[in-house]
Amino acid sequence: MKLGRFFTAAALAATLPVLFALPALAQQGMAKTVITVLPKKSEMQPSIEPQNVKVKVAGKSVETQSVTPLRGDRAGLELVILIDSGVRTSLGRQLSDISDFVKSLPPTTQVAIAYMVNGRAIFEQPFSADKPQALRSLRIPAGSPGSSASPYFCISDVAKNWPSRDTQNRRELIVITDGIDPYEVRFDPSDPYVHTAIYDAIRAGVTIDALYWHNAGIASRIGWLASGGQNLLTLLTEDTGGRLYYQGLSNPVSFAPFFREISHRLENQYEIGFTTPASNKTSVESLSVKLQVPDVKLTAPHLVAIPGK
Repeated sequence: MKLGRFFTAAALAATLPVLFALPALAQQGMAKTVITVLPKKSEMQPSIEPQNVKVKVAGKSVETQSVTPLRGDRAGLELVILIDSGVRTSLGRQLSDISDFVKSLPPTTQVAIAYMVNGRAIFEQPFSADKPQALRSLRIPAGSPGSSASPYFCISDVAKNWPSRDTQNRRELIVITDGIDPYEVRFDPSDPYVHTAIYDAIRAGVTIDALYWHNAGIASRIGWLASGGQNLLTLLTEDTGGRLYYQGLSNPVSFAPFFREISHRLENQYEIGFTTPASNKTSVESLSVKLQVPDVKLTAPHLVAIPGK
């Protein structure tokens, strides 16, 4: 009898830690984001393990659970090129660079081209892995000043109505615009439309790159307004894990060098998964990612979406 009581007590003692651990596990969620890691000294892609990735969410350290290279069977990418319909028609001389970039993308990339019109993103056809088919939508924009309304309305529209529900593929948005918000032409880092576009992109898991190109209106020709538009685009792209590409305050001679860098970055991306505090509803929190890997350059979003229950 005493021996039986001993085993019962031992079994209870072994079970208690598990029982007490259950509430702690229930209070944790999982989140993921896409980072870009470029090797500094060679073309060899670095080996990255979860223990080499230090993540903070809302200023608090969390545990990295997984690091997945977005190659091979995880190379899937959905890419939207969003063109401001108000940009100068001289963008026509860049159409060949855009076309060459699209044709160079691997078969695992699906492409759609859209235009900013009256605060909406207008798609003429859905995603297609057939690059010539996707390029049938590429044309010179109308070049009417203000025809896009705010470019940030259009970016929000793309993010909230992304034309696919595939959760395995990466999502990339390349925006061609001057970045000037006609509803707040001066540079305001708290511009609500810019921050709404950022938060919508983060919730949708969209990385944004931007190519600066003058609008057809007079605003782009005023230095401080053009600079303000670039600063807003910098906020947008850096918060979502992308980059702004520009050549001073003038239109670039060619988009080709920018597209080469974008292609290189797309080839060197990873999905990281990490624990987060449990939340009753989806929220957007600050994100810090650091790599303990030598000779690499990291680009990561400044924000992350925390899924709700």
